[in-house]
Amino acid sequence: MFTRRAFTTHALALGGVGGLPAAARAGVDHQHPNLLRILAPHGAEANLAPVVKSFEAMCGCRTELVVVGVGEVNAVLTLEAMLNDVGVDVALPATFGIPDLVEAEAILPLDALAQQYAPQGLTDAMMYTSGDIFDERLWGYQTDGDVFLMFYNKSFMEDRDLGSRYADQTGTALSTPQTWDELDRQMAFFHDPDAGRYGGCLFRTADKVAWEWWARFHAKGAWPFSPTMEPQIAGARGIAALEDMIASGAHLVGADLDLFSNWARYQEGDIYANIGWGGTQKSLYAPGSAMRDNMINASLPGGRIGGAVVPLSYFNWGWSYVVAKNSKQPELAYQFCVNAVSQQVGAAAIAQTDGFFDPFRTDQYQDPAIINAYGTQFLTVHEQAMRASMPDLYLARRGEYFEALSYWLLAALAGDVTAEVALDNVAQSWRATTDRVGLEVQSRRWMALRDTYPADLRKALTDEI
Repeated sequence: MFTRRAFTTHALALGGVGGLPAAARAGVDHQHPNLLRILAPHGAEANLAPVVKSFEAMCGCRTELVVVGVGEVNAVLTLEAMLNDVGVDVALPATFGIPDLVEAEAILPLDALAQQYAPQGLTDAMMYTSGDIFDERLWGYQTDGDVFLMFYNKSFMEDRDLGSRYADQTGTALSTPQTWDELDRQMAFFHDPDAGRYGGCLFRTADKVAWEWWARFHAKGAWPFSPTMEPQIAGARGIAALEDMIASGAHLVGADLDLFSNWARYQEGDIYANIGWGGTQKSLYAPGSAMRDNMINASLPGGRIGGAVVPLSYFNWGWSYVVAKNSKQPELAYQFCVNAVSQQVGAAAIAQTDGFFDPFRTDQYQDPAIINAYGTQFLTVHEQAMRASMPDLYLARRGEYFEALSYWLLAALAGDVTAEVALDNVAQSWRATTDRVGLEVQSRRWMALRDTYPADLRKALTDEI
């Protein structure tokens, strides 16, 4: 149980309650009797601890965390909008789920609240806001810089004998992969179970498999939809991306592991490549980790498009603070969100080594506690990736689009169908989903989303239809 004394002490450690944004304090009843309930994903409790302490010290109210599985927040929040059983005020849904939450009328738009209460310059330091805007309205505040990144085993990369053999076999020096083709070639080279080495530990689970293919597909140089929402994934480039994934599966171990099990498996030190986020780095870089000083951090592989290598960065997850539709105290809930992403409190949240939230503000890369949690090499790579990230598929029914994609990707990876059949089936499903939403409105949303892609990548991608 937190005590009022502990709250005050923590607030002073962060610079004092008076150091928090003035507008975040405006209109707050400092003896507010009601309980503020926050729906959060399991694993984020450490990140939320300084946020909760500072807010309770600031407003004199009590808060309660309602913790559910990492993949359950959006579903619970949707049910809560219909049933209002728990009395949730604030929630931390996955950012990619915001369009579906909007369509389900599960969260409140924040435009009016922001106009009244947001501190001046609140979002100026925020590096990624695309996922919080939908249909030109504000729905949340990003609190987790979740760009998809690569992790390479340094001892494999720096082994002179292995490097010499790789150069002899491929005619190229062993270095950090710049393209997916290079990564696949390196994983195949290192994969030697008899020698106790494995090529990679990439996620091939139902909730994550789509992200790898999405990145590989964009690296082939195509848009997934035409300007009129016709799927463009079942052509030669989409099939090639999936066939590359299928072939690379022969050089993976632990592809069926969940998030935390993946981290534990990679720490054994016998795998070359892994894929993940800043939370992965926190786990692998923690004091006592076998991989702490044995990693090379890198951005995602890109693609060779038009004869040139085009870098690729992908913001594929993230968590955002939102206000639940049925909150009876939306102003207080909004002020909790604002406090959570403010400079001092946000930095304290990200610095928690037991949490998985990552830097999302420009001023967080110089914070000593954050540097200690991640290491300077990772933070350099992370900041570069954050500044050039393509967005996830922020469209209504995003869940439907990606569920169909994941289902048929797994079927192809299992050898149940060919890559061509799998992607044809995905395209058919996507057309039906678009029809249910409405072609005109979904096309308008898609074209607005295309405009948020990094300029260099946007120039490199083409339409096939």
